[in-house]
Amino acid sequence: MSKYSTDKKTTNEMSDKDILMYLHEKAFYFFLEQVNEENGLVIDKSQEGTPSSIAVVGLALASYISGVERGLMTREDAVKRTLTTMRFFYNSEQSESPEATGYKGFYYHFLDMKTGKRVWESELSSIDTALLIAGMITAHCYYTNDTDDEKEIRFLADELYRRVDWAWMLNDGLTLSHGWLPESGFLSYHWSQGYNEAMILYILALGSPTYPIGIDGYREWLSTFEWKERYGIEHLYAGPLFIHHFTHMWIDFRGIMDDFNRKVGIDYFENSRRATLIQQQYAIENPNNFKMYGKYAWGLTASDGPGPCTRTVDGRKVVFYNYISRGVDGPDDGTISPWAVAASLPFAPDIVLDTMRHIAEKLDLLHNEEHGLHAGFNPTFPDKKPGANGWVSPWHYGLNQGPVVIMIENYMTGLFWKILRECPYISKGLSAAGFTGGWLDKQKRTTANEND
Repeated sequence: MSKYSTDKKTTNEMSDKDILMYLHEKAFYFFLEQVNEENGLVIDKSQEGTPSSIAVVGLALASYISGVERGLMTREDAVKRTLTTMRFFYNSEQSESPEATGYKGFYYHFLDMKTGKRVWESELSSIDTALLIAGMITAHCYYTNDTDDEKEIRFLADELYRRVDWAWMLNDGLTLSHGWLPESGFLSYHWSQGYNEAMILYILALGSPTYPIGIDGYREWLSTFEWKERYGIEHLYAGPLFIHHFTHMWIDFRGIMDDFNRKVGIDYFENSRRATLIQQQYAIENPNNFKMYGKYAWGLTASDGPGPCTRTVDGRKVVFYNYISRGVDGPDDGTISPWAVAASLPFAPDIVLDTMRHIAEKLDLLHNEEHGLHAGFNPTFPDKKPGANGWVSPWHYGLNQGPVVIMIENYMTGLFWKILRECPYISKGLSAAGFTGGWLDKQKRTTANEND
């Protein structure tokens, strides 16, 4: 039963807070219901037979915390679910076996929902392990009561973080590899080219108390960042919006700067605000003449789509993609992702709130029983079903719902930023990466005074 009833209400009859809390709640229930309660694994997406994604598990651990704070679940239930999850990962097989759950402290991208073993011949994923660990250390810093269960959460989170051999993932190089396969070894791709979601990965790797990496690889990565101008707005380039969410969910970048920030004069939070504004301006200009794009309909990111196929639309051939990363510099096939707009709320609330009202009205998002915001919709695609909105993704993805829960919470209360500002793991990683200023310097001064 929803705490935020929308029965017979239009978006014009609801406050901004009620709309946000309703969307937050619907996204939250994805994690409450799409889980194996025996091991804590959460499905990647709502399609039947889908395995678990370890990154989604990390988002679930954070979402439970928001659920507690919002009165959507009890602290006791959240502690139980969190302990079940952490015990599973702590006790699961760590070996070179292709059927293991992980190796060297890392975990396979996709795991069988029942057994927890590797599926789909997926890689031992560095970035997805980082998102899992981020959720675990958030739990470590939130569950601070002096009870046996909360003590065990803190112990397991600490042990699981310490187990990850980040230095091994360098594969004798400077920058972190995307992953490793038991059949063939390290992947050829590295987190070494352009601004992307790897910021949280590098911060955790730099701050490790057991297997830290050096700063040289981080600096090499920074040297590849592109400073561009779009619609009169200068920014650090990254195409899809999710790049501006996946580290910002955890870390408050307002007022803290690394070497790149100091060179360009803005922090990563301000950069994400600019990237959000650019997405809206791109939709207003609408260079490819896609349907519905405009001031209140924008949001390109990694998401599901109606393809792969080519269709003739209004006399022109249009290539449509399936799941792919979309951005203002392409690819773009007319697919809008409402969840990516909602997750951009802390950066640019003035444009996000109006956009969410518009999209909620168009897609009737406030009068359905589904789990949160759809992965995407495409008004340009000639869907066979009648309706003004064209194709709508039939699935809901955990990687979409998590940022909605976390970023709405950060906008409303700053909860996750507050938790992780007090987390020594994060502070150490940021300092090792060369971040200074703002709350980070204040925290260092406070710690120094306490140690005197």
